[in-house]
Amino acid sequence: MKGYTIKEIKIGDNASFTKTVTETDVYNFAGVCGDFNPAHMDEVQAAQTPFKTRIAHGMLGASFISTVLGVHLPGPGTIYLGQELKFTKPVYFGDTVTATCTVSEINEEKNILILDTTVTNQDGDVVIKGKATVMPPR
Repeated sequence: MKGYTIKEIKIGDNASFTKTVTETDVYNFAGVCGDFNPAHMDEVQAAQTPFKTRIAHGMLGASFISTVLGVHLPGPGTIYLGQELKFTKPVYFGDTVTATCTVSEINEEKNILILDTTVTNQDGDVVIKGKATVMPPR
């Protein structure tokens, strides 16, 4: 696997990663990060929330952005410098989400890319949006 260098990337380049979020994914994520909020883990308590059922961790959905950046564009060797996120809708168990990253700015002198980041569900609804700042491999 080889990542793309800044000279191989142009504005508008994009890549995506798609995953169906399962109950197992949510439980495994909780075990790794330690976030056992009942909104994610307890159906009875989650039923009392505005969402009426359990939802996936927002950061689980956002982690798929990292997958795009580290595996696809720019790919292996990329250094993640920063991320702005806005969570616009919940991700429910069973949702199929697609994280897409699109190059919006290139600073060749500093070897830095800015990418627009979006995560959409199977209905095309944006559930997370933001911007990532990365250093592609040299």
